[in-house]
Amino acid sequence: MTFKHTSSSGNFLVATFQTKTLSTYAQNLDYLIDYITDSNADLIVAPELALTNFDYENFERVALFYEIAIKRLLEVVGSKILVLSLTVKENNDFFNRAVVLNRGKIVYSQDKYKLFKLGDEQHYFKAGQKDKITTFEIDGVKYALLICFELRFKELWNQIEGADIVVIPARWGKPRKEHLEVLSRALAIMNQTFVVVSNSADEDMASSSAIISPWGDIFADDKLEVIEQKIELKDVKRIRRLIVMD
Repeated sequence: MTFKHTSSSGNFLVATFQTKTLSTYAQNLDYLIDYITDSNADLIVAPELALTNFDYENFERVALFYEIAIKRLLEVVGSKILVLSLTVKENNDFFNRAVVLNRGKIVYSQDKYKLFKLGDEQHYFKAGQKDKITTFEIDGVKYALLICFELRFKELWNQIEGADIVVIPARWGKPRKEHLEVLSRALAIMNQTFVVVSNSADEDMASSSAIISPWGDIFADDKLEVIEQKIELKDVKRIRRLIVMD
């Protein structure tokens, strides 16, 4: 499989997906695995629930697929960092859980705290805990996660302050496309951090996947299925020294 991509100078290759949901869970998983296997990316981010979508009518089957998907992804991820969200069932509750995979392990997980009531998420998912939204570190780089709707909440921006890279798996609707673009850029500038948005390209979705620098420079292209950009992680410290926010 050939993936369209582009990149520029830097020492850390970021890849963010902007894909349509395929016909079956297995096809979505195979597509992601093909990319992981062929790519040299250091960080790969997939849209919210990229493998199954919000398939509420088959929620039990969706939750069972989590085990299949995680097993296969852990086998291929290697030294890459992979971020995606999946539906997980624990006891009798379902969670929209973002997981971070690296070196054959789940190194971090976070359940969606702010459920999107316009999409009836609160009727199907149990909300995660606000205090679990925090920074985490891999190989000396500090990361944070916001899942889709959570991007709108300024108190969460404060909660993840200090992250070098904020990743946002999303299924953000087309009517609110401009909101996604403005908010994600504002977060990058306000928190002086890289922001990586991965949003669905389904017909009713906004696309707008992007890699945004701490200075607010945007690397995006709605025509691409996978957007790749090399970044300089030291830009975070450079910009924080230039404009001191104390």
